[in-house]
Amino acid sequence: MSDQRSVDEKYMRRAIELAKRGEGWCHPNPMVGAVIVKDGRIIAEGWHAKYGEKHAERNAIAALKESAAGTTLYCTLEPCCHHGKQPPCTEAVIESGISRVVVGSRDPNPLVAGKGNQMLRDAGIEVTEDVLRDECDALNLVFFHYITTKMPYVVMKYAMTADGKIATVTGESKWISGENSRKKVHELRHACMGIMAGIGTVIADDPMLNCRIENGKNPVRIICDDSLRIPMDSQIVRSANDIDTIIVSGNRDYDKRKAEELEAAGCRVLIKPGENGKVDIKALMQDLGKDGIDSILVEGGGTLNYSILKSGCVNELKVYMAPKIFGGAAKSPVGGEGVEFPSDAWEFVIADIEQIDEDVCITYRRKRD
Repeated sequence: MSDQRSVDEKYMRRAIELAKRGEGWCHPNPMVGAVIVKDGRIIAEGWHAKYGEKHAERNAIAALKESAAGTTLYCTLEPCCHHGKQPPCTEAVIESGISRVVVGSRDPNPLVAGKGNQMLRDAGIEVTEDVLRDECDALNLVFFHYITTKMPYVVMKYAMTADGKIATVTGESKWISGENSRKKVHELRHACMGIMAGIGTVIADDPMLNCRIENGKNPVRIICDDSLRIPMDSQIVRSANDIDTIIVSGNRDYDKRKAEELEAAGCRVLIKPGENGKVDIKALMQDLGKDGIDSILVEGGGTLNYSILKSGCVNELKVYMAPKIFGGAAKSPVGGEGVEFPSDAWEFVIADIEQIDEDVCITYRRKRD
């Protein structure tokens, strides 16, 4: 590895650290970090802190206390070159006098997609691409999926025992995983824009489905409830004026009076009819994507998990496995009809394995052809 490449990777790693500070707050925009270096010194830093506010490059430039002449800007993602909530970052970079730009990820947004880097080159700025690209790409799996498909990135999460059970024979499920695993789940709730559960889970557990970590952000709650059975005194309905809540029915003959009551309580009711009065999951995901929801954490039971897998919308699995055995005919994470042959299985690949105290969290991502 050349000395320059080694230096570039050092500062890009710092930019990656900064980018992560925007997780949960900048969506549906990407997480981006930026570092400005002069004569071997970091003289300014920035990250995209919140949707609608300045991007990382502009925040870094605004933090400058000395001239940018002769500096290098390290940016985890290709600078944008179009007007959105903010003006193009390429304009700010060119006007600042920065001499060189080092980029991690290439932006798949059709409005950018190489145009940002080329605009910098056309202005006489040296551009180096693909430094720590894999690590930078990993920051924005959600954004890359959303900007190219207009569909939310869907993470299905469940906790199970070593024998694959999500509850005992009596239906008890608190708690399968340990305390620190449950804390990780709240970090996921902060990171995702939406959280989805089925009515069975709501009736059985009366959850809040909120984020309970310090300075965390609550996701939009999405409840699949074909017959609008959700109790008006449930925690979700009672808190709907404070936390965005969507109740979704797949039944064309839904209870209009109940729908009006739910809306009066602060919920939004959507009707997405599918087969046999069930929610059309794919149509729902398309609508949520149009609403700007770029990511959804699914915390459902076996019925909802099966429906979402069947829809083809699951991008990632987060499986928390506890060193416990329940045995018996207790529930498994995925119910439904199941597949007939092994060749019909939904296939995933292991992306990460993490030990959390006594539990193990395995991250799977959908296998692509």
